[in-house]
Amino acid sequence: MPDTDAPTPPEIALIPLGAIEAEALTRDRATTDEDALAELQRSIAANGLRLPIEIFPIRDAPGRYALISGHRRLTTYRRLHDLSADPAKYAAIPAFIRRPDSVEAAFTAMVEENEIRAELSPWERGRIAVAARDAGVFDTVDAAVETLFASGSAIKRRRLRTLAALVESMDGILGAPETLSLRQALRLAAAVQRGYAELICHALEESSLRTPDAQWATILPILVESETTDPVEPHARGGAPGRPRRTYSAPRHSVRIWREKTPDGWRLNFTGRDAHGDLIDRVFDEIERLFSPAR
Repeated sequence: MPDTDAPTPPEIALIPLGAIEAEALTRDRATTDEDALAELQRSIAANGLRLPIEIFPIRDAPGRYALISGHRRLTTYRRLHDLSADPAKYAAIPAFIRRPDSVEAAFTAMVEENEIRAELSPWERGRIAVAARDAGVFDTVDAAVETLFASGSAIKRRRLRTLAALVESMDGILGAPETLSLRQALRLAAAVQRGYAELICHALEESSLRTPDAQWATILPILVESETTDPVEPHARGGAPGRPRRTYSAPRHSVRIWREKTPDGWRLNFTGRDAHGDLIDRVFDEIERLFSPAR
């Protein structure tokens, strides 16, 4: 007797490339390995597509589909379509048509597929939780983490919430954040939590270096400071309420001053249109006055 509770197998069909929206769901992979993509392109050209992509029908858009998994396969098919002497051969792609109960289920399927097939970086894991919240799929980042990574341990989900907070603070600042190791990402997240985000952002903005290794070298002294400097209560220093001052933007001048810890002490950096020699001369006059013996 057939099992009436068995899940209905997905439909398989040839779907026109133009009917598939690859970005209908925010992708959780931030980058694509071009070497791997070229290898996949050669394989499909020689042997055809071995595994169909996965899609689901878009509500209120008859004949259109959103991609769940297979972003690289779809990208490769589109490239072959554009390059082939016989573009009709690649005008439609084999696809499993799934019908998830909700867009939350589709997001979860996308994450699970990439977790199995291609290891996501720590940054990408945090990024998908933020993207799901921003897309309105979940009300909060916490809800996104709890649903998308439900199979993970409580420790892993707590770490993912930390990574998501890092993405919210530093997205668009780092040149290639997906290259961060887990240890690097957690060190950076800890520094952000301790109030060093503005200093880190400014150091990166002022640097002309954009490679991942160079950017990491730029912020490493700040991370070391955050890990070795005890928090200072502002009222104990006679300062205004708030965190200890690490950068200062002059309200009436185009200049910013930011501090940097060095192996031998501290450095003050002056940047901006008004950071010229006259200003530095006046700063030195004030420093001299501050350290001169009282008269």
